[in-house]
Amino acid sequence: MKPKSGFVDEGNMALLTDLYQLTMDASYHHHSRNELSTFDYFIRKLPENRSYFVVSGLEQVLHYLGNLHFDEGSISYLRSRNLFSEEFLGYLGSFRFTGGVRAMPEGTVAFPGEPIISITAPRSEAQLVETYLLNVMNFQTMVASKASRIVDAANSKKVVDFALRRAHSQTAGMQAARAAYIAGVAGTSNVLAGKEFNIPVFGTMAHAYVMSFDSEVDSFRAYSGTFGDSSVFLIDTYDTLQGAKNAIAVAKEMEKVGKRLKGVRLDSGDLCGLSREVRMMLDGSGLGYVIIVASNDLNEYKISELEKNGACIDMYAVGTEMGTSKDAPALSGVYKLVEDTDSGGNVVPRMKLSEGKSTLPGKKQVCRVFDSEGKSLRDVIATAGEPCEGQPLLEAYMENGNLVKELPELEEVRSRKELQLRSFSRGCTRMESPESYEVGISGKLSSLRQQVAEKMGGKGWV
Repeated sequence: MKPKSGFVDEGNMALLTDLYQLTMDASYHHHSRNELSTFDYFIRKLPENRSYFVVSGLEQVLHYLGNLHFDEGSISYLRSRNLFSEEFLGYLGSFRFTGGVRAMPEGTVAFPGEPIISITAPRSEAQLVETYLLNVMNFQTMVASKASRIVDAANSKKVVDFALRRAHSQTAGMQAARAAYIAGVAGTSNVLAGKEFNIPVFGTMAHAYVMSFDSEVDSFRAYSGTFGDSSVFLIDTYDTLQGAKNAIAVAKEMEKVGKRLKGVRLDSGDLCGLSREVRMMLDGSGLGYVIIVASNDLNEYKISELEKNGACIDMYAVGTEMGTSKDAPALSGVYKLVEDTDSGGNVVPRMKLSEGKSTLPGKKQVCRVFDSEGKSLRDVIATAGEPCEGQPLLEAYMENGNLVKELPELEEVRSRKELQLRSFSRGCTRMESPESYEVGISGKLSSLRQQVAEKMGGKGWV
């Protein structure tokens, strides 16, 4: 399967970057500093009450790397800024990504400090791609991680993405639908995401539809006359319990012509109490097959409370809270130089020593250690060349600018996430006050960090 862009105009992808990426590249080019370099993408810390990340966005990054170029319009625009030499602009005219990519597969459960993507390429190439990579990976991983918590809170009830209208842009709406599906939601209201990513599409009706008819029952009859067995009635426009009675009346009319009402939706009020009352009304009318859908600014905490209190809800439609990860709307994902080649051709591990922002030097691998029953015990960040205790998580995806690994369909990515999450203890993945999962570094990497820190004038490490 070829990677898809996620709704980005390929003609302008190269300019979707911060200006300083281009100014640094211009200076690298001017001073002939285009040695082979390695950069790692990782996330510094977990948001409050979170215990893990769900990796999402790699397919879009690979699409970007495989199609990255500056077209004539982009070169003309940069020329008009009067910042860059004609020699550098000529270099950009033939620019292509020629490097390699190792990464954790999408759907992998990851933790702070672990390299999720490692890019090795000529310095100017590896540098230029930073902004786009961070934009895509931070956003999709943020949404997938939030969606995973919501799916978990729903206790195997279906969750549907309704976030498009509250997403921060059309691209965000597309990528959020994709990331949420990876995390386990049943589908999306976003029709274009359904088409582009082969995600199931769900929808009901709006209050405006109900109000467009002389009576609520007329609106239900009209809708069922169009959609038959696919009909889901929104029953809270005026009075929810009366709406339920009207839905039941139309459902019984549908039965007489061999049709079945699919469901009713609650969008306001006491969702728990109303769902129980509506369920009793439906069951008492012989409509046990009719599902109850709930919406209304839901998140994992509200859903968990509904489930604990015995709400009779079969499907949760979640919008704003999931598509924007409202309680934690940004991740501290960074992209840092970890190794390069000096002017003498020597490979040199690099690290940042800034207080609170230090990094781990050199190319690395992340190894996941399991017990005899397949439960995840700990992760170990090691140097790339040393023997790996457990399962190595970083896999090769590109070499010399070309894909070397077939990308999976989203269904496979969803399965990976689900299987991985099950391998962790419930204490680690629970919604509130989760236990910390152990992530350590190997002895060899620890020694390398000490050596590099001392060489760079650091005070050493305890």
